[in-house]
Amino acid sequence: MTPVREHTRQGVHGALNIRAWPHPAPRYLALLVHGYGEHAGRYDEVAGVLTGHGAAVYAPDHQGHGRSAGERVLIEDFEDVVTDVRTAADLARAEHPGLPLVIVGHSMGGLIAARYAQRYGSELSALVLSGPVIGEWDLPGRLLALDEIPDLPISPAALSRDPAVGAAYAADPLVWHGRMKRPTLLAFERGLAAVAAGDGTGDLPLLWLHGDDDRLVPVGGSRTGVAHLGAGRATERIFPGARHEVFHETDRVKAFAELTAFLDSVLAP
Repeated sequence: MTPVREHTRQGVHGALNIRAWPHPAPRYLALLVHGYGEHAGRYDEVAGVLTGHGAAVYAPDHQGHGRSAGERVLIEDFEDVVTDVRTAADLARAEHPGLPLVIVGHSMGGLIAARYAQRYGSELSALVLSGPVIGEWDLPGRLLALDEIPDLPISPAALSRDPAVGAAYAADPLVWHGRMKRPTLLAFERGLAAVAAGDGTGDLPLLWLHGDDDRLVPVGGSRTGVAHLGAGRATERIFPGARHEVFHETDRVKAFAELTAFLDSVLAP
């Protein structure tokens, strides 16, 4: 695999680290948008699949995540994070002008990618959502109703049936392993409302991937958001037994195959 490059750009709230997996002659650009508490470096395998498919791949660490600036996991407005993702897109387009751009968002990154498509959909050739936080997700409301947010970090076992994934997650110093923060939970509520109130994505091709044993972001809640975005035109792939991270699951080759087949159908001449 081509060596990874790291870029630093000015984000809305400070230094924005952008990870790039180059391709010597790409036929399209892919933006990877990571989830809550993690970072772009967890997507090396996904990026390898996409570069092998002909993409130059770019992925920012969101504010307060990974190697980007900011208090850890503190996000007060997801609209600012969407703006930061567009900074990564601008970098990609500057290095490779004129190529189609697709965005792949996981979990919280699905919310961010959905808002990106609502704000900048004319710039995209496809939208891919993996276990997206859109539609109906009651976790923020349940936690905000408490006097104190409990110190209950994400269980590594909830991510994948592959124990190696959970072990790597638990040992990763760039992953946040503490409690969620009240301003971030409030931002989640506003972000969910913004996606629900925003326009659908029109004719933009949309692929939705989800595990049917996802207990962090249940499939039924996301279905409502996908239906709003895609107006019934989304391509849906639900993986039996899979947990939250379909790209890190024991049968992830199936998710990769769905991803590349979908992009082939979108990007075909």
